[in-house]
Amino acid sequence: MNRLLMLSCAASVLLIQASAHGQAWPSKPIRIVVPFSAGGPADITTRNIAPRLTELLGQTIIVDNRAGANGIIGAENVIRAPADGYTLLMATASVAAINMVTYATPPYDTLRDLQPLSPVMSTTSLIVIHPSMPAKNLKEFVALAKARPNQIAFGSAGNGGTLHLGLEMLMKDANIKITHVPYKGAAPSVSDVIAGQINGMFVDLPVISPYVKNGRVRAIAAASAQRSQYFPDIPTAKESGFVNVEMSNYYALLTTAKTPRDVVAKLHDAIVKTVNTPGVREKLIAIGADPQTMSIEEFASFIREDIRKWDKVVKAAGIRIER
Repeated sequence: MNRLLMLSCAASVLLIQASAHGQAWPSKPIRIVVPFSAGGPADITTRNIAPRLTELLGQTIIVDNRAGANGIIGAENVIRAPADGYTLLMATASVAAINMVTYATPPYDTLRDLQPLSPVMSTTSLIVIHPSMPAKNLKEFVALAKARPNQIAFGSAGNGGTLHLGLEMLMKDANIKITHVPYKGAAPSVSDVIAGQINGMFVDLPVISPYVKNGRVRAIAAASAQRSQYFPDIPTAKESGFVNVEMSNYYALLTTAKTPRDVVAKLHDAIVKTVNTPGVREKLIAIGADPQTMSIEEFASFIREDIRKWDKVVKAAGIRIER
């Protein structure tokens, strides 16, 4: 009798396990880890796409800000998560590529530890300063920085990120010395520029556009190959005579490595549909971004090439971070 009871219980457990395994994905909320502070461009991007992803996947999207260490804290949180597609990472060039080459001991390997899904958008950066600074353009700013070595403070979203590397490019090309002040994301750095606590920064359009438009910061150059279509009156750093100051950024979704292929495919499909939804595209364009998607294979190749590109920049700037 006891043996029959035990066999019955075992069969029930197996049936429950099979049922759970066979459940259609997704069957619970999905978490998107934003590895920077709330209010920054990565956070804004995630919150712009979350409602449509919720509609397409039929599950709530939870935005989880895990700021610190130039995105490493958030990235490691996703890497340690179960490989089931319920934890995604909103990555930038800093998180997906630059962390691989700036640290003496890389904290993770993007293409080994994470599964690329697709970009969501790309954007350029502006060089902005507080309006009290006596410089109306980049040439005047460089002259000011030469007269005040290390007395001008520029913020960034963290050591070794795109915004920090943009500053390093400018200092090297213009032969100037500016004090770098790293923050746990772009949003707190922008707040301090507006308040006059620091003098300026390189910053992506999605978080700075409103403050350029209302005059709370002054944009003195675009750090891009061509002028931004959103601010066509702002010259590029190259036009101002600093030909090696060029950078752009992207915002993209990845998930934990070894996530099942069918789940990865469903996530990719939902991301592409989200970005191509007219209402979502309008929101992204409104913040100064260029909506963008890729196939999974294209995005993996793009990351691989981006790592090589930034490795050259980092070596030229002589940046090496000990963790």
